[in-house]
Amino acid sequence: MDTLVSGLGLVESPRWHDGRIWFSDWTHGRIIAVDEHDCVEVVVEHPSLPLCFDFLPDGRLVLVSNQVHALLVREPDGTLVRYADLAGLSSYGHNDIVVDRLGRAYVNSCDFDFAVGPPDGARAPGFVALVLPDGTARVVADDLAFPNGMALTADGRTLVVADSYRSQLVGFDIAEDGSLSRRRIWADLGTDNPDGICLDAEGAAWYADVPHRRCVRVAEGGEVLRTVELDRGGFACAIDGDRLYVVAAHWPGPAELPTFQDWDGQLLRVALG
Repeated sequence: MDTLVSGLGLVESPRWHDGRIWFSDWTHGRIIAVDEHDCVEVVVEHPSLPLCFDFLPDGRLVLVSNQVHALLVREPDGTLVRYADLAGLSSYGHNDIVVDRLGRAYVNSCDFDFAVGPPDGARAPGFVALVLPDGTARVVADDLAFPNGMALTADGRTLVVADSYRSQLVGFDIAEDGSLSRRRIWADLGTDNPDGICLDAEGAAWYADVPHRRCVRVAEGGEVLRTVELDRGGFACAIDGDRLYVVAAHWPGPAELPTFQDWDGQLLRVALG
């Protein structure tokens, strides 16, 4: 296991794109890219908590801004412009984003105050929204306890969502109009708490687990295929061939998150061959 970057804050949202591994440092409001020679570039500076992103089919970066309650797109000159309004979907901000090959974005939210905890009730408040390229947005899945990382299968027909509080990966079929159906438990993870996820070339899922300090590879159905142990919480992961990238840090807990200063975030690379 190699440490590529250290001295970071709360790190999330790794994406392999255009020959570089990209990730966000939520504490410092940055999106960072690291190339094959381990050269580090701060690509975006935008204060937002959370600060997740993905890439549109034309290569532009699109990020979730909880500062302005919108999706913002990074133009070639580096400016951020409004792509879609999210203000009407949740009063508590939004979390992860994944974009399909048609430029449709799936954005999720736990839809409660994270520092306070989820409300009582039989139905969970978390949801997934679909944002179309014309900027319109609507909820397409609900009753998620804490929707976290998301990933699309290679054929673009299935969305997999990590529900951290229910210890599940949840699968949905994607219709031609982008709506979601045939909800099912893609993998029951026992007592694990999946955060960020990715799917590999064989269709297995990798998930990062903060409290258990590891990344785990599972098949659809829940069979554990491999485990990578960490010395701190695993927040998210991305894969490029036989290399797994993990962003990790010690976790202070939700109540201390806004004021915590002693971060030790890292970008790690694990050879899987």
